[in-house]
Amino acid sequence: MESHPPNPRFRARRELRRPLISLLALCALLGPGIGAARAAFDFDQVAERAKDLAKEPFKETHDVPKWLLDLTYDQWRDIRFKPERSLWIDAKQKFTVQFFHPGLFYDRTVTINVIEGHGVHPVPFSPSQFDYGKNDFASRVPQGLGYAGFRIHYPINKADYRDEVAVFLGGSYLRAVAKNLVFGMSARGVAIDTALPSGEEFPYFKEFWLVRPAADATEIVVYALLDSPRMTGAYRFVVRPGEQTVTEVQSRLFARKEVGKLGIAPLTSMFFHGENTLRKYDDFRPEVHDSDGLLIASATGEWLWRPLDNPDSLDVSSFRLPNPKGFGLLQRDRDWDHYQEVETHSELRPSVWVVPKGDWGAGHVELVEIPTKNEINDNVVAYWVPEKVPAPGEPLALAYDLYWYRDDRDRPPGGRAVATRRDHGGTDGAQRLIVDFESARLKALPAETVVRGVITVAGQEIGDELIGQHVVKIPATGGWRLGFQVQPKDNKPVELRAFLQKGDETLTETWSYTLHP
Repeated sequence: MESHPPNPRFRARRELRRPLISLLALCALLGPGIGAARAAFDFDQVAERAKDLAKEPFKETHDVPKWLLDLTYDQWRDIRFKPERSLWIDAKQKFTVQFFHPGLFYDRTVTINVIEGHGVHPVPFSPSQFDYGKNDFASRVPQGLGYAGFRIHYPINKADYRDEVAVFLGGSYLRAVAKNLVFGMSARGVAIDTALPSGEEFPYFKEFWLVRPAADATEIVVYALLDSPRMTGAYRFVVRPGEQTVTEVQSRLFARKEVGKLGIAPLTSMFFHGENTLRKYDDFRPEVHDSDGLLIASATGEWLWRPLDNPDSLDVSSFRLPNPKGFGLLQRDRDWDHYQEVETHSELRPSVWVVPKGDWGAGHVELVEIPTKNEINDNVVAYWVPEKVPAPGEPLALAYDLYWYRDDRDRPPGGRAVATRRDHGGTDGAQRLIVDFESARLKALPAETVVRGVITVAGQEIGDELIGQHVVKIPATGGWRLGFQVQPKDNKPVELRAFLQKGDETLTETWSYTLHP
């Protein structure tokens, strides 16, 4: 899992994964004829490269000098990009691009090209494009070393200021923000053998092509070539910043060798502790997480919400979802008081929603939760697993959109679980669960309305395991609270589902939870 640093150093730790470092860029003066350039280089050409690459043996490319990898975090962070060298900065365009310096954790360089009216041109690296701060090693940095990645700037919040809106840095990671949000969780190109005993393989983007946008463009196109020991791939990203920043993704994958498990549209996040965490941590903050739940929309019309947790041991949950309508990791809790973070603002982390395009066929959504004793690691991963993994040489083409956003009342359209709490209740061996639901419809219901909680275990309505149940309106919020106790049998985990119902009317999404003894 990708790492991001712990709290006392705050920004000094999170910036290992969040691009707050100034970077370089190129002052290329690009001429007219952009349309012709786009026609000259397209996604099919990247796909051909990926197909040919899959026929060759994998070649590892750790090409960064060891002394750069031995830098301390503070040394690496002190390498500042010169903003005046940003790509397209002199063209008075809305989009500009800056680049990351290799070193520390970033042990590979990536090839970066620009597509414009004069064709396809490489973006050359030079140490003169960086301010090395207090570091005294600028003269040792090789000319033409290469970049670790890049970030895209666009005036998303103010018309006269280009904010950092998207970052491609490390492996096949992509991060983006929407208006008035801060960087949080990540998306990845693909996941291979996540949570399998054989160990996970991390593909990486080895080459990018940036299409120069028009001066007044509201979107930018990026092509990428992916490589790993067992898989290659071609990607086309269209980044469209806004209230909800949309990233259109088109992919074509080629297996070099047999893959045990393939994760499509993987999302990576962090959950240290929250309202539902029983274990206590020496931490002044009530909650620490970048996401607090997994939301799934099935083809049947059901919406399912799974609160995240920091388990005692590796926890892998599977949700059968043929031809999915959508899934994502969300940050629903937007109350600053629940986090108490003055600098990092967990309440402003984006939710990310995946909307598949076309028919994805049979498969399931998988959620992996990895135990962690701190917030350094991204310990949560969610992705879609196709039932049929492509054989070596066989292409797999899939497309989807990523929505980075603060909130959306259509996801889901009905009532949603806004808090999950639990304790050991008042009965020996039982655990008590409290789930709060909210929606405009729920708020409109009078307190005397008969609302029922429908609780099931593994598809069967709960029986002897259930000890009491109550549903009441919450005067302070207008929402409704479902409370009940469960006594697991045979000391085994219990897979729970619950929703609220008024007569025959389903009022909420389905809340899902694995209860461990």
